[in-house]
Amino acid sequence: APAKAAYEKFRNPASRYAIVGVFVAKGKDGVRVAVTGAGDDGVFRSKEIEAALAKSFDAASLNGVKVPAKNLMSDIHASADYRANLIAVMAKRAVAAAG
Repeated sequence: APAKAAYEKFRNPASRYAIVGVFVAKGKDGVRVAVTGAGDDGVFRSKEIEAALAKSFDAASLNGVKVPAKNLMSDIHASADYRANLIAVMAKRAVAAAG
């Protein structure tokens, strides 16, 4: 089990489904970050966020981290660029919740 972990999601106000969800975990094997609701191919790991959190597992370490919008969904609910921004925001919230 991870030493620290949390999941945060940004819900669609009508359906309550996640437009973007981010799970963060810090364990003896390192940091893992999984993203839901944003990718064309389902759940994926964010290497950019994992690399930043491996240096320091705190929300401030994600300042300036850019998640590429390439391969993210773009639909009536959110553009790919908006989802990319939401991934970073939800990751910060998840890290803060994990403690």
